[in-house]
Amino acid sequence: MAKARALDRRRKSVRNIRKITRTMELIATARFKKAMDRSIAARDYTTQLAKILENIAAAGAGAVHPLLDVRPTQRTAVLVLTGNRGLCGGYNSTVVRQSLAILGQWKSERVATHVTVSGKRGISALKFRGIEMAEQFTTFEDKPQFDAVVPIGRRYLAAYAAGEIDRLDVVYTKFHNIAKQEAITEMLLPLKPPEPAGSAERPTQLASQEYDFYPSAESILEEILPASFLARLFKCFLDAAVSEQVARMVAMKAATENASGLIKNLSRQYNRARQSQITGEIMEILGGVEALKK
Repeated sequence: MAKARALDRRRKSVRNIRKITRTMELIATARFKKAMDRSIAARDYTTQLAKILENIAAAGAGAVHPLLDVRPTQRTAVLVLTGNRGLCGGYNSTVVRQSLAILGQWKSERVATHVTVSGKRGISALKFRGIEMAEQFTTFEDKPQFDAVVPIGRRYLAAYAAGEIDRLDVVYTKFHNIAKQEAITEMLLPLKPPEPAGSAERPTQLASQEYDFYPSAESILEEILPASFLARLFKCFLDAAVSEQVARMVAMKAATENASGLIKNLSRQYNRARQSQITGEIMEILGGVEALKK
């Protein structure tokens, strides 16, 4: 009887855990859909900015801007984007491994590194490994706001223009689709110079045929390049948020399915133990009956 009761208590405990994981899966699914919509909207915005830059480059090729200035890397900044919570599979650990790889590379090349980390999981992981962090952020959840990202981006822009850093790398999980998320290191500074419109597949079309620039293409580039950088940086935060929700959704779905399988096995063991117990009780009754007949 004791074994059957223990199996029943364990089965009830697993059922309670399954309710929790199922609820977390539903919450992550709802948050994922909202985060994905914001990420897609930001992707369309950054794509349109890139097209505008191509048109400006076609009209004013050779424009010079500090953000396009490529310098030898002596001082670099690394921004690592992780989550504040766990229960999302290997999402955080993958980003941490990617960040350790790029930090190890800069250390081997003796490059001074300014490290900034967003997310409690990344902060604790890098602190445990002895990585010195200049800045830490724990306020970004599944809905990062552009107004909160802008001050961070402007500090990087000012540092690059002043020569305090020669490069900015962002380590985050890039969202491709619901089936593919990839931890990558993306260089955001210096900005890649826009390529002139036109390629081998399509004829060259000068921007002046589509736009009139006032006062000049260079002055417009002065405004659009920082905006393009801020949009790309914000897109990194959005991709990290939606990737975290996908990872949590998948992890909780797997946990729910595993709990269901465990409940089936426990139910089978419980039924066998209960059947064995009932059989033993029947045999005892029959033995008693036979003893009374004698």
